Amino acid sequence: MTDLVGVERRDGHGARSAVGKRERLIDGARQVLHAQGVESTTLADIAKAADVPVGNVYYYFKTKDDLVQAAIAAHADEVANTLAALEHHRTPKARLKALIRMLTEQRELTSRYGCPQGSLCSELDKRDDELGRSCAQLMKLPIEWAERQFGAMGRRDARELAVALIASYQGIALLTNTFRDPELMTREARRLERWVDSLN
Repeated sequence: MTDLVGVERRDGHGARSAVGKRERLIDGARQVLHAQGVESTTLADIAKAADVPVGNVYYYFKTKDDLVQAAIAAHADEVANTLAALEHHRTPKARLKALIRMLTEQRELTSRYGCPQGSLCSELDKRDDELGRSCAQLMKLPIEWAERQFGAMGRRDARELAVALIASYQGIALLTNTFRDPELMTREARRLERWVDSLN
């Protein structure tokens, strides 16, 4: 999870300007939603995490759902940017293993709160509304990226392998969180890297 960000400027009296408040609210929402879940989170919780007066929230977001939607979009952007950054690895196998290692680096946080994207999807998929549909993008992006990597390896079963990879990660993230044991994720990551290496 990223720390709170957002550019702040101060006027001549040292007061904060509005620059960055919307971004701070979105980042605050992502942090609090990950730690507490959507249903348990209030706009006041998010405002406090973002260091923004709660009354100012309504200037940027009319409802909590609007802010959750913005948090989902920010997650999706981060996922897309992260996957794009992995493209500098020379081979599809190297890119897939880099993804596995990158996900494993978050094992301590995952052991406390679960996967940020997976937890959000798990909670929102119970809702038959725009939030539930938007959240599906957080799973679709890494599956489609992994499918392209397996496809570049010449695998005709690229889609199945991509689903298996992301399902393995989400499953171990759930167990890591359930048992509060980061080493579960470390061991599964080593197994997944060996699995990727074994594929021709």
